[in-house]
Amino acid sequence: HYRHCISKIVAAVIITARRKAKVEAEEFINIHTHTIYYATNLLKLLQIHHTYIIFVTMKVIIDSAIPFIHGVLEPFAEVIYAQGDAISRQMVADADALIIRTRTRCNSDLLDGSQVKFIATATIGFDHIDTEFCNARGITVARAAGCNARGVLQWVAAVLVDICRREGCNPSDRTLGIVGVGNVGSLVKEYAESWGFKVLCCDPPRQQREGLSDFMSLQELISQVDILTLHTPLDSTTRGMISSTTLSPLRHGATVINASRGEVAQTEALLRSDINCAIDVWEHEPNIDARLLNKAFVSTPHIAGYSLQGKANATAMVVVALARYFHLPLTDWYPEGITKTIPKDIDWQTLNNTIDNYCNLTAESAPLKSSLDFETIRNNYNYRTEYF
Repeated sequence: HYRHCISKIVAAVIITARRKAKVEAEEFINIHTHTIYYATNLLKLLQIHHTYIIFVTMKVIIDSAIPFIHGVLEPFAEVIYAQGDAISRQMVADADALIIRTRTRCNSDLLDGSQVKFIATATIGFDHIDTEFCNARGITVARAAGCNARGVLQWVAAVLVDICRREGCNPSDRTLGIVGVGNVGSLVKEYAESWGFKVLCCDPPRQQREGLSDFMSLQELISQVDILTLHTPLDSTTRGMISSTTLSPLRHGATVINASRGEVAQTEALLRSDINCAIDVWEHEPNIDARLLNKAFVSTPHIAGYSLQGKANATAMVVVALARYFHLPLTDWYPEGITKTIPKDIDWQTLNNTIDNYCNLTAESAPLKSSLDFETIRNNYNYRTEYF
């Protein structure tokens, strides 16, 4: 009966596809009245009432650097892969959806006049997307919040180990200040406290929302810490937040770690001679400041979160979000062959003994130190494996 319904409805499918139309299932059966009976039975069999029948004329533009996604959407859409910074207004004009990274600026210059309905970014941050414009145009935006939190945690852990080795100290000798206590910052707080660091936190939105009395202002925190690690989103309240004025109370020889967004910290402020820097994100990427690159004892090309599991999580989250929006049978999809991280505790001694096997900062920093080809290094990075 299923095959019989298919054979009777296929002519209408072909006609509709030639018109490059996407219609709701109930409208579809009205295309040709003689197919109503067969279409209705087919819809009952497939149980897709009130959902979309999507033809291959659905068009999706995908950043070619997003891993694990090649071949996943091709059964359901026309898929075009392009470098993130090469995705153009002309390319997206007749696209239904975009799957991007931070290199694609989604604003009126790119989207105005297009038929884009859905944008998914395989990143935690979304400052590259003009959300006000998208909301006004009815464009749904999805992101991969928290996808690589453990990857960033382990990069920060490697920095903390490096600091203690350099300074010949134990965690209990140092006060760590965390600015931004979200998906990443919360993990850093949990593990750093277990390792023995005294941890102070600053997160004004959370403090206001949750009434957290133990959180403090940025200036209060900076005046008391030996290590300052940044994990904020980039918005109007955090852009340029770390300035010369902000850092003036920071003690001589303190360390600033930035694995959030480059524009959160002003380059000129970080160039102050008595501050040590561990930098993963930079102002004006990929055109980074060579002076800061030379100064930083850790200098990586925006790859703190580039773990195998983090990338798999990000791709899965954007595929599932698109599948839910367009009613595709991919709502439980995850890349084959990738083992999800099982969170576990790790003590300071074990961390010291193992972290270089998973995140060796000397090796991680060497490519950028020897070449300013930021994008090539980043796009060809060998993803690390999360282990706690």
